[in-house]
Amino acid sequence: MYHFVLTVHSLEKTCELYSQILGIEVVTFGQGRKALKFGNSKINLHELGREFEPKADRLTSGSADFGLISTIPL
Repeated sequence: MYHFVLTVHSLEKTCELYSQILGIEVVTFGQGRKALKFGNSKINLHELGREFEPKADRLTSGSADFGLISTIPL
């Protein structure tokens, strides 16, 4: 299993850009979290300063992180 997270300056502007300009569906899940959904995939969105765990150590607006969940200890 994996997840991809995009840290953005503004959730509102990001959702507007991806949905209205690029035609990607914006979904709300969990406790009001936002994601960009396309096909069977999605990119979770974190707003800078209001991130969820897990997250990257050094976040900046426009940064991204990719996480893997493994059943085999690394």
